[in-house]
Amino acid sequence: MTEVQTRRPARGGGGAARRAERGAVSFETAQYIRRNIPNFEILTEEALEIIETNAETVLAEIGVNFVNNPGALALWRDAGAEIEGERVRIPRGLARQLCATAPREYTQYARNPARNVVIGGKNLVLAPVYGPPFVHDIKGGRRYATMEDFRKFVKLGYMSKWLHHSGGTVCEPTDIPVNKRHLDMLHAHMTLSDKPFMGSVTEPSRAQDSVEMCEILFGRDFVQNNTVMTSLININSPMTFDDVMMGSLEVYARSNQAAIISPFIVGGAMAPVSVAGTLTQVLAEVLAGIAYSQLVRPGAPVIFGAFVTSIDMNSGAPTFGTPEASQITYGAGQLARRMGLPFRSAGSFCGSKLPDAQAAYETANSLNMGLLSGVNFMLHACGWLEGGLVSSFEKFVMDADQLGALHKFAEGVAIDENAQAMGAIREVGPSGHYLGCAHTQANFKSAFWRSDVFDYKPYETWHEEGARDTMALAAVKVEQMLANYQQPALDPSIAEGLADYVARKKDSMADAFM
Repeated sequence: MTEVQTRRPARGGGGAARRAERGAVSFETAQYIRRNIPNFEILTEEALEIIETNAETVLAEIGVNFVNNPGALALWRDAGAEIEGERVRIPRGLARQLCATAPREYTQYARNPARNVVIGGKNLVLAPVYGPPFVHDIKGGRRYATMEDFRKFVKLGYMSKWLHHSGGTVCEPTDIPVNKRHLDMLHAHMTLSDKPFMGSVTEPSRAQDSVEMCEILFGRDFVQNNTVMTSLININSPMTFDDVMMGSLEVYARSNQAAIISPFIVGGAMAPVSVAGTLTQVLAEVLAGIAYSQLVRPGAPVIFGAFVTSIDMNSGAPTFGTPEASQITYGAGQLARRMGLPFRSAGSFCGSKLPDAQAAYETANSLNMGLLSGVNFMLHACGWLEGGLVSSFEKFVMDADQLGALHKFAEGVAIDENAQAMGAIREVGPSGHYLGCAHTQANFKSAFWRSDVFDYKPYETWHEEGARDTMALAAVKVEQMLANYQQPALDPSIAEGLADYVARKKDSMADAFM
């Protein structure tokens, strides 16, 4: 897109130079966010203690189900839990005791060391949308996702300055057999980007494939001693741990790879309608899931996850960006910090079918909620549309652009000598202006965050250029980014090893679409 034009003539070529600098192709990636702002804490000490006590009651008296997993039941029995069929009742204090071995923070390594991320503490790592079977763009509309769509999203994520992580299933490529698509997806993350990425969780053998591909990329010894994947393990709320997700968790925990232990909750359907009731269930599920990961391997890195939406009681559809979801997310952040664990929640959530005003309002609420609630790993940070059914190309770049505002806000308010600007105030004095003063000239490049997508032109210029709305501007940005994409270098022997592994694995099994 063209840069902002002003009505004042440029002086000395400076304006043209600055416009050229802003329009130049750049592959810069900002470092993960380090918060210099306080977290918003919505729950009192009394409320936190009540929720924690109630969660322990749920585990001890009601229990949770570990289905189709005799090995898990045996581990729990040996740890002191009461087993009745597939129901596991965990004595008060046992789950929390087991969770104590999980690290407070960990480093996820990327193949480019400059892209490594530290997850936990005051850090915030941003990763793109995960899981939609459909994609949407301004030209083709809504359609089933393909592997080519997947590769485009990985390229966009690699080129997005404010994204720190390549993510996982940025869309579900339905043109590839179910039992083989994880190989192509991982291969795309490993070769088209050099940012950190996620592994497969749709079947334990696919999690093992993910580990083995990482051993080719990073080296076997490195993978066994370091974390190179952070993957999503969803709990089947309410309080059910299925063998597929737990099997994948077992693979990752044994290999020292990180897992997000995350209830998947639609309030009113999969949890109580009240904030306190939902937080009680979230905490009980997370305690059980993280405790189990530590039974598999003490010290395995994990994240306290909370994916929470409310529900429209008329239609039954999930709703996003709501006050109740924010209250639950703020409260879950407090509970995670009290456990000393990294926290995952929030994202670019919206229920809209297009990147329109509804999408913008709901997404802004959700992103800001994530920043202020103390989230350490934000999945779905860009590209989410239609309640998670759709990955949108235009919304991907719109959201990724807005993540820059989170970076700026998280810096906090500087109060050093330069920020106090007393020299500028003295220089300008009453009735002057600050446009030409020394302080403005020294700071103008970094003083204000500026969108790379939004239109700041005068009405007349905007109208002459086609009166494009934000979706149209984002579509142009998508095309520009894909045209300028340059694949990061990879050792040829590693690239050959990955390609050979994928080919051999695919040849070893018949196609399956179920």
